[in-house]
Amino acid sequence: MPLIGDDAPSFTAVTTAGEINFPKDYRDKWVILFSHPADFTPVCTTEFMTFASMQDEFKALNCELIGLSIDSIYAHIAWLRTIREKIEYKGMKDVEITFPVIEDLKMEVSRKYGMLQPRASDTQAVRAVFMIDPRAKVRAILYYPLSNGRNMDEIKRLLQALQKSDAEGIATPANWQPGDDVIIPPPGSCGAAKERMEAKEESKYCLDWFMCFKKG
Repeated sequence: MPLIGDDAPSFTAVTTAGEINFPKDYRDKWVILFSHPADFTPVCTTEFMTFASMQDEFKALNCELIGLSIDSIYAHIAWLRTIREKIEYKGMKDVEITFPVIEDLKMEVSRKYGMLQPRASDTQAVRAVFMIDPRAKVRAILYYPLSNGRNMDEIKRLLQALQKSDAEGIATPANWQPGDDVIIPPPGSCGAAKERMEAKEESKYCLDWFMCFKKG
């Protein structure tokens, strides 16, 4: 499986939105590529509805969603139609899933991304999430077991944190939310540490020489 910092494996795939060529078709965009175990399963249904309800929020962050399971395109279409026509969950109803869902019957994409884990299942992809940046580099990887659904708010928060770090050269502390204070990288020398501790800037403050923050 690819690791953080690796090039995201390329692929061409049939999806519910037509054929896609990754990463060529997603140049200059962030991508969340996520797998689910199977169509017509309850946990996956709640996840897809939640992702679909947040799709505009991800688009506003220059991020596209791509789903995948080891099912046929016909199963995908039937399942997505059922979601739209019959399922109501937590106030979500008539939900149309427009982001592409990959048909992966031969498990080609699943194998490239390490989504198959034999001790969990030989025939279903675990709940993997790959965050891929506009340069087609893998930036974050999340894995959930078959039995438990993902937290989409956390996935969005992590995307925002990555974008903030890239834009400002900072790190984000535990439980960071947009607007919170951020961490300035530690100084590289004793002199720089001393200067940092003695500097007086309204927008920055230090708890110790290695732990300085910038107001969000």
